[in-house]
Amino acid sequence: MEYQMQTATYKSGPMFGLTKSFPTIGRQNSIYLNNPPPPLRRSFTTLPWRPSTYYQSSKVNPSQPLIKRLADPLSMSSQMNAMDPLKVPPIFQSARNALYTRYTPKDWECSNQTNYYTSDYLRNGAERLRLDTMRMCKEADDKTKKTQSDVGKRLGERINNIVFWKNELLRETDDLLTETAALTECKRMVEKALQETENPLNIAQECLYNREKRQGIDLVHDTPEKVLLKEVETIKKCQDKFRNLIDKANAQLSLNRAAQHELEKDTGDKFTAQSLDENAFQLRNTSREINFHNGSDKIDNTCSIPESWCMFTNTNIRRSQSERSTSKHLRNEIDMLLNTCCNDMWHQWNSTNQSLTDRIKETLDNRNMMQTHLSKVFQEIFDMNKNIELIKSAIQDKQAPLQVAHTRLDTRLRRPNVESCKDSAHIRLVEEVSEIHDTLESLRKKLRQAEDSLQELFRLKTKLEEELAVKNNTLFIDREKCLAMRKTFPMAPICGVRIYT
Repeated sequence: MEYQMQTATYKSGPMFGLTKSFPTIGRQNSIYLNNPPPPLRRSFTTLPWRPSTYYQSSKVNPSQPLIKRLADPLSMSSQMNAMDPLKVPPIFQSARNALYTRYTPKDWECSNQTNYYTSDYLRNGAERLRLDTMRMCKEADDKTKKTQSDVGKRLGERINNIVFWKNELLRETDDLLTETAALTECKRMVEKALQETENPLNIAQECLYNREKRQGIDLVHDTPEKVLLKEVETIKKCQDKFRNLIDKANAQLSLNRAAQHELEKDTGDKFTAQSLDENAFQLRNTSREINFHNGSDKIDNTCSIPESWCMFTNTNIRRSQSERSTSKHLRNEIDMLLNTCCNDMWHQWNSTNQSLTDRIKETLDNRNMMQTHLSKVFQEIFDMNKNIELIKSAIQDKQAPLQVAHTRLDTRLRRPNVESCKDSAHIRLVEEVSEIHDTLESLRKKLRQAEDSLQELFRLKTKLEEELAVKNNTLFIDREKCLAMRKTFPMAPICGVRIYT
């Protein structure tokens, strides 16, 4: 009788408890428990690896089932060997086979049916397992491809984010570099202006030093000296402001470089991260550089999350923008202060020049007036000398009349006796002598007065000459030494320079 093997098919329904999909591998145990296979009856003699001769000589307990779940397929007659106390020698093997049969036809039929059922059951299970495995492999492949595509998409998004923030950092770095260069140029201009203020300061101080060489009454605390002192004070105040601006600019440049360092460091990290992510994004299943890195998924060296990552770069950009704004405000302050200080020094320079010019004009007028008076004094001295000569001549002219009068009186003193009369001639001679003496006394007094006046005129002449020398010295100092070196303002024309970029 031949056994015709049937093709196993899957059936849906209450047998498997499923309606639309095959059961998974994990549920097969429960299926086997709920639907146990029919009992399998198997004999050790039917096994292909056991020889048919002398099979009863081994100590085998046929009552032990091959599978625990199967019922005992052996009959009582099969246990006769176990009941024999003596082992049959091999020479009587065929006789014992004829006398003691181990299985009945019913056992044989049950064993065959069990093999059939077991074959169908195991083949059905294997087919279900095979189809379930194919389905699971397809699902796993689809899931892996979907996951890999999603990871690639996220890597692409991450690269786009890195490129965006990197471009923002590069743009901000360029703006900060431009602002730093502009602030450096402003600081250079302030340093140049501070250096150039030494020229007008030295000129003003030299003017004060030269004006200390004035003589006599001209050594006064006049308006030019007050204006020169004010000019020195103005220049020194401007120098202090310039130094303060230079210190501020140096501090701001340090802050700009610190912000630039953070931007460049963040940009370098972005370049590295972009390169690594692009390499990871370009990896495919056919790439040569892929390999196993066991444990890499267990390592968590992350230092930030997307929010803190964006906030870090945004903070660096905002810091740079704040420093750029402060730097721009400082540049405007520098520009305004340069203009203000230059205008103040320029106006003070012009005011000093105007004061010197007015003082020179005033001194020149006094000198001219003094020269006029000196010329008059010279003329008066000349006239006074002539007057003295005239007085001396008049005194000399009175000597002869006085001698005549004296001689007459002396002659009449020799009149004898009564002839020595006090007549009118005598009286008149005495009056004449007295008159001459009075005239001479008056002339001598006038002579003394004229000589005293002449001495006063000489002293005045000397004083006027000295004053003229003083005025000439003052004019030389103010006009030749002070005003001559102040013809041009000794600073570069930086007041009109605008430093905006």
